[in-house]
Amino acid sequence: MRRALSARYGVEFDSVGLNLYRSGRDSVAWHGDRIAKEIAEPLVGIVSVGEPRRFLLRPAGGGRSISLLLGRGELLVTGGATQRRWQHSVPKVASAGPRISITFRHGPPAVEARQSSEYRPGVPGPDSG
Repeated sequence: MRRALSARYGVEFDSVGLNLYRSGRDSVAWHGDRIAKEIAEPLVGIVSVGEPRRFLLRPAGGGRSISLLLGRGELLVTGGATQRRWQHSVPKVASAGPRISITFRHGPPAVEARQSSEYRPGVPGPDSG
C-alpha cells in the first residue's frame, strides 16, 4: 500500500500508523495533525478497513462538520489546506464493529530525498559508492 500510494501521489510516504477501534466506544476527539512547517504540501493517506465509521471534518476551531463514512478498504487522502486549516474526529457511536485506520505520512523534503532511490541530487545514499 505504501509503495502504491507513494507512486500515485508523488511523495515518499515514510511512516505508517495504525489505530484500532474495537467498538463504538472507541473514538478520537477533534484534533489537527502535527505537520512540520518544512512540508509545503502535506499529504496524509488513510486506508480504513473493517466496519464503517463516521469520520468528521470541520474548520479548525469549530464550525459545521462534513461527515464521511469510511470502512471496508476505502481510501481518504487529505492535503494542503485540509491538513493546515481543518480538524477531524471519529465520534463514539452506540454500536459498531471493529475498524482499523492505517495512516500513511511523509516527512520533510530533505528526508524524502535521502530515502528515495530515484532522487538524490548531491545526497549520498546507502547504494552510492
